[in-house]
Amino acid sequence: MGIEVVRTDRYVRNNDTRMPFRFGNVVATEGAHHFLDLEVRIDSERANGLSMVGIAPMWFLKDPDLPLTEQNERLLEVFDAACEHARALDAEPTVFEFWYGLYERQREWAVDTEHPPLLWGYGVSMVEQALVDAFCRHRGITFAEGIRTGAFGVEPGRIYPELEGESVPTYLPEEPVREAAVRHTVGLSDPLWGDEADTGELDDGLPQSLQEYVERDGIDHFKIKLSADEARDAERLARIGAVLEEGPFDSYRCTLDANEQYESVRAFKNQWERHAANPDLAPVIDHVAYVEQPLPRERALTDETREVLVAWDDGPPVIIDESDDRLESAGRALECGYAGTSHKNCKGVFKGVINACLIEKRRRETDRDYVLSGEDLTTIGPVELLHDLAVMGTLGMDHIERNGHHYYRGLSFLPADLQELLLEAHGDLYGRHEEGFATLDVEDGRMRFDSVIDAPFGRDFDLDPARFTPLEEWEPESMYA
Repeated sequence: MGIEVVRTDRYVRNNDTRMPFRFGNVVATEGAHHFLDLEVRIDSERANGLSMVGIAPMWFLKDPDLPLTEQNERLLEVFDAACEHARALDAEPTVFEFWYGLYERQREWAVDTEHPPLLWGYGVSMVEQALVDAFCRHRGITFAEGIRTGAFGVEPGRIYPELEGESVPTYLPEEPVREAAVRHTVGLSDPLWGDEADTGELDDGLPQSLQEYVERDGIDHFKIKLSADEARDAERLARIGAVLEEGPFDSYRCTLDANEQYESVRAFKNQWERHAANPDLAPVIDHVAYVEQPLPRERALTDETREVLVAWDDGPPVIIDESDDRLESAGRALECGYAGTSHKNCKGVFKGVINACLIEKRRRETDRDYVLSGEDLTTIGPVELLHDLAVMGTLGMDHIERNGHHYYRGLSFLPADLQELLLEAHGDLYGRHEEGFATLDVEDGRMRFDSVIDAPFGRDFDLDPARFTPLEEWEPESMYA
């Protein structure tokens, strides 16, 4: 009796992006997505689940000198290992116990490899999402119901002793949110004004520039990428501020993301203080909610960083993202003076739920402004975005970074029948563009997803991934053809 994995079939689909996405020291220009079709046995009954993750090793490795072919090989090796370990695990009594056992098996395996924790953990989360999908569909429950009723068996004390015996729903909203502001990503090379957009090459019916997104979709939340080049960032932040000051909204919020670009915490602090003192940057700096991952992973959680952040009374809230690569990383970050961490399903669904409990507990015990943010790894349909929003809504996120709607042309890359299926099942989240393809429906800067919250792990339709390319037949070089 219990939960065990019977089969792990895998497929890939290449999906064309509409523009390059530059973050930190890498640039993403192509997109391929990996589908895991998972068959599990739940108390002697068979159930199927599905997960979808991006084949995007650049964010996990951040090594521009490593050929993309080798990066993809490492990512697929991590996926292979996670599936193999999942099939080999004995039956566990709960979904949480199975996930935890899988995580430990993958961690032990990775010790003898060169894979960083953020990368090998991605394989675990891929299986975890498919397992949650299977369980929710088998039981006919939503993700929020699974968390609030204890059906998943989440034990927060397994990771943080201070949460031993605590009830997860105690630290989450009574009801999941059903809409949220779209926090629009402003990449390092994205056009800002309409006349900067290269409409000659990209005339696809969607906005390109920041100005166009503000005017068309009413966007009033922004995630702005930093390069850590002080002069360059100052010039660009001033230009972004000029766009925002001309916007039609009464107020707006910004977050800044450095993607590990600053060489030290003191370099970040000194540069931030100069930016904060520059009146030309006030339209952005005065509206910053937090700064995300300014330091490289290997320096983010050191005693030196702790010394500076703890003593920095008038600094901005700073959170980790890439440094959140182990189960206990958020707790260590809070010890080091950070305000919190980000949630992405690629770092772990249950891990994110437990981080939410930890941060909310600390918030109630102190007067500090802690942060659990909702960030994006370019999640898109047909499956990945729905899983993401089911978790984000359960955690109560009121604004979520969304960049898939920007760097992809809606869902136009999907077959027409699959677009129609999504429009029928999730017509609140997606709408039909005037040119006929399905795309994220953003009104007054917000997206609505009642249908996602009310569906088993967000997905209110069936999808057979066998219609895509079997992994063993897929050629990574096809991404760059």
